[in-house]
Amino acid sequence: MIRIKVNRDLCEGNAACQRTAPEMFHVDEQDVMHLLVEHPSEAQMEKAKAAVRRCPKRALSLVDEP
Repeated sequence: MIRIKVNRDLCEGNAACQRTAPEMFHVDEQDVMHLLVEHPSEAQMEKAKAAVRRCPKRALSLVDEP
């Protein structure tokens, strides 16, 4: 099962992930990113991959968990 992993030390809350996949990420008024979907479905996988690629701080990754 694939999981979206967030490195909170790197995340600056710039909302690139939210603009790419708003159904999976939300950045609040304090620039804190909230992960709405931890395990993306097959249908969401392309957007999840795009969000990981577009994160300017490389705070997001996809990990394969058994």
